[in-house]
Amino acid sequence: MIMKHAKELDLLREHLAKHHLKVTKQREVILDAFLGNEHVTAEQLYRMLGRHKPHIGLATIYRTLNLLCESGIAQERHFGSQTHYDNVVNKRHHDHMICTGCGVIIEFENCDIEHLQDQVAARHGFAISTHKLELYGLCRQCKR
Repeated sequence: MIMKHAKELDLLREHLAKHHLKVTKQREVILDAFLGNEHVTAEQLYRMLGRHKPHIGLATIYRTLNLLCESGIAQERHFGSQTHYDNVVNKRHHDHMICTGCGVIIEFENCDIEHLQDQVAARHGFAISTHKLELYGLCRQCKR
């Protein structure tokens, strides 16, 4: 495991130890592949890993992704009919634009949107604990 993923590996190891689970080479390989990709699905990871690690099954990938979510490394996101996993360690809050043509997912941050959401919530006496904003449409490439 490369040192740039040391924090995530420590988080996973802590979570596994707390739940009396083992740190396995397969889990480390899946973590490394996950951290190298943005908004990945379990099936995409399976195809990527299948080229070099054909012994890692899809069920193992799903179980490991669930562990990554439980440990706070990943967050499950439902874009359309597919479940994607987003790396949330060392990331600030962000929102997403999803292209309905090619499926590309673009992350963005916008302070004005965040401020407007807070204003709307305050006007209604609502306390926001968390939120997600997903915009669906066509990316620059698909608009052409």
